[in-house]
Amino acid sequence: MTTADRIVDAALGLGEQKSWEAVRLHDVAASLDITLDEVRACFREKEDIVDAWFERADGAMLKAAQTPGFSQLAPARRLHRLIMAWLGALHPYRRTTREMIHGKLEPGHLHVQIPGLLRVSRTVQWMREAAERDAVHLRRALEETGLTAIYLATFLHWMRDESAGSASTGRFLERCLAGAGDLNRLMYGRGDPGPEKGTESA
Repeated sequence: MTTADRIVDAALGLGEQKSWEAVRLHDVAASLDITLDEVRACFREKEDIVDAWFERADGAMLKAAQTPGFSQLAPARRLHRLIMAWLGALHPYRRTTREMIHGKLEPGHLHVQIPGLLRVSRTVQWMREAAERDAVHLRRALEETGLTAIYLATFLHWMRDESAGSASTGRFLERCLAGAGDLNRLMYGRGDPGPEKGTESA
């Protein structure tokens, strides 16, 4: 495990013990018996640890696309599996993840809100690549907008979801994707079939 990974894990662990707001980088360094300068060599500021945490989720999502038979799934089922894999990677520290997001949304935090918007866009782009979406021009723009809305709505639902295995989130996402398929058929005369019942949950 790299030093950066150890720092992320230690910070998340401290966040679970108290709160993300209360986590200080000198406490992270002390818990790992390393210097603050070693922390700084990996992360310029605490917010970079948040970004690294979501990078892990992106990686888990892309790994889900490498599983046997993934490319043979219907497009909506691919998206369902990818989004649930992304959320599943965050699940061990769901409370801390929720606090990270709430911190970004506090008034006056434009310095973290703007990069946060760019991070959402980056995740959605990788999601489209992993799902092998190939729309172009206007249809691509509409697809990206719709997928971003579904991804964010599902993320917000997941943060409040207390069901076993995030089953409620899985069903919510199924409904969202089915609705997007209906809209696609209305606009273009065809659409992706929705995910089958009983698809994977985080």
